[in-house]
Formats: sequence, C-alpha cells, structure tokens
Amino acid sequence: MAKIELKQPIVQEISDYIKDAQSVVIVDYRGITVEQDTQLRKQLREAGITYKVYKNTLMNFAFKGTDCESLCGMLEGPNAIAISKDDATAAARELAKFAKKAPELEIKAGIVEGSFYDAEGMKAISEIPSREELLSKLLGSIQSPVANFARVIKQIAEQGGEAAPAAEAPAAE
Repeated sequence: MAKIELKQPIVQEISDYIKDAQSVVIVDYRGITVEQDTQLRKQLREAGITYKVYKNTLMNFAFKGTDCESLCGMLEGPNAIAISKDDATAAARELAKFAKKAPELEIKAGIVEGSFYDAEGMKAISEIPSREELLSKLLGSIQSPVANFARVIKQIAEQGGEAAPAAEAPAAE
C-alpha cells in the first residue's frame, strides 16, 4: 500500500471529529509528564471532550476547506487537539483549568463556533461558565424575587392579613 492510502483514514477520522464540533483547541503539550497527560486525558474524557495527538501534516490536510483552516498556521512543534461537540467553551475551560496545575501545557489557538481565537482569546473563552452554570444563575435570578415576594405574603398572612404599620400616620385635623 502507498503511504497516502495508509494516512487517508486518519485524515478522515480528524475530519469526522471536527465536522460538527462546537470548539476545536490546539495545545502544545511539551513538558508535561506522562502522569499529567493521563490526568488530562481523564479530565477531558469526563467532560465529554475528545483529546488526540496527530501529526501536524495530517491535521493540516483535515483542516483544509473547513472552519479550522485558520488553525493551520499554529501547527508547528508537537501539538494535540481537543474537540468539544456539545459545549462551545468546555475544551478551553478544561484545558485552562488543567494548565493551572501544569503550566507547561500551552493553549495555542482555537476555533469556537466557527470563529478563530488566538491564545489570549482562548483564555477569555475559558473563563466563560458552562451552559448549565449560566442557566442555573439565570434561574436563580428569576426565582429570587418570586421567593422574596412569597415570604412577604406569608408574613402578612401570619399576622392576620394586616401589614405591619411602618409608622403611625398623624391624625387628620
């Protein structure tokens, strides 16, 4: 078999991963230990993120003609790719969280919902809470005034239906 025939399935695999991805992040993993890499893979797998190491030339071929084409310029040195299909900020958030423990891990760039972001942009994206966190905050902010109103109504009902007088009004003359 020719070399190209052996590499074509790998290029197709990368293409399949990035086809419907919400985000694709390129990281430089130089300097992390095998133990750290194992921890990183476990953390990403639990978050539903695909993390793979491919040759740069194969990623380059897979990225051509897709939203990820702008990442081709970042493919120098040893790189890994983290792909999130569900949560657009998950890959950046999980990688940044791990990079705090292992500063050797460097986020180079990424594509989030079709837009290219450099290392600084990915850092900003990593600080965005997950969809579930945002929804719970929204629900909490909606629920809080309703709960306060319910407490006031309950207090009024416990006092026999009368509101506590704030101050005695002066008698009309």
